[in-house]
Amino acid sequence: MGLFTQELLHLPPMKKVHIREANATDAAGILALIQELADFERAPDAVAVTESELIRDGFGENPQFKCFVATLDQHIVGIALFHPCYSTWKGRSWHLEDLIVTESHRGKGIGFALLQKFISFAHASGVRRIQWAVLDWNTPAIDFYEKHGATVFSDWKITQMTQGAIQEFIAKHHASI
Repeated sequence: MGLFTQELLHLPPMKKVHIREANATDAAGILALIQELADFERAPDAVAVTESELIRDGFGENPQFKCFVATLDQHIVGIALFHPCYSTWKGRSWHLEDLIVTESHRGKGIGFALLQKFISFAHASGVRRIQWAVLDWNTPAIDFYEKHGATVFSDWKITQMTQGAIQEFIAKHHASI
């Protein structure tokens, strides 16, 4: 099969999940899963991205991310959203921003199928590393990733600045480009 050909995952009873590359018409379903993840991660008000931004940033002239969707009966039940990054040690890399399966469909192999698709894509693209983050309290996800060969580091801390923090830094330090 080609890299972006449709793949099937069989679920009992006779339900088929399709894993495929996302397109612009999937933006609403992708956003719904992003919001579901934010709710799960106890940050329901954190999602600022809009459907139109997803369309522009993922499917416009200069895509900033790629995404695979898992569909069941033509409804999106999972996503793997990722983007390129660069490691000073390893070179070209992919960052898996989110691997999400809607709560009612977890434990059915959909997350594994999405992870498998992402890892296969990354391997075919020739990168030396893939990376992602997981919350330290999300033990089911940690167990899932470790079961499939990932190393979950406890000595690295994720560092971020929100848009507000960026603006405060600029104002305080008169930074400009």
